[in-house]
Amino acid sequence: MHRLYENNDIVVFWNSEKCYHAKRCVTGSPRTFDIQRKPWIDMSLADNPEIWQTVSSCPSGALTCVYKHDVEIRFDEAGHRSVAFAGDTQIGECVFTVGEGGWTIVHTAVKPEYEGKGIAKRLVYKVIEASEREKVKIDATCSYALKVLKD
Repeated sequence: MHRLYENNDIVVFWNSEKCYHAKRCVTGSPRTFDIQRKPWIDMSLADNPEIWQTVSSCPSGALTCVYKHDVEIRFDEAGHRSVAFAGDTQIGECVFTVGEGGWTIVHTAVKPEYEGKGIAKRLVYKVIEASEREKVKIDATCSYALKVLKD
């Protein structure tokens, strides 16, 4: 399972398949990470430096984070994609097809001036989350999305 958690400034990615519950997150920021709570991550309860430092200490790599850089990610179900916006300008997208076997991510791209900021990963995670919510199998032919799915 892949999840993303956001506040105004940062995004935390969680890949449950990599998580081996070292509990560093729970001890590093118990207000943010509470395995007794659903959802178990609440980004509103601690400041960004505390969250960032805790995520950075995750030994399995199940938790990672990036700054939002004032970029909003929206899921466009009718358009079969997630879309990244900087203000009103579209700066990236992750496109998927719908078939009998589920959804297949076929393309992920971000404008060159926005590359390297975690935006593509946020786009892919947004599609993965939607597929999990809809209980639809997800796959990819897009090389970047394949990497995210395997990480």
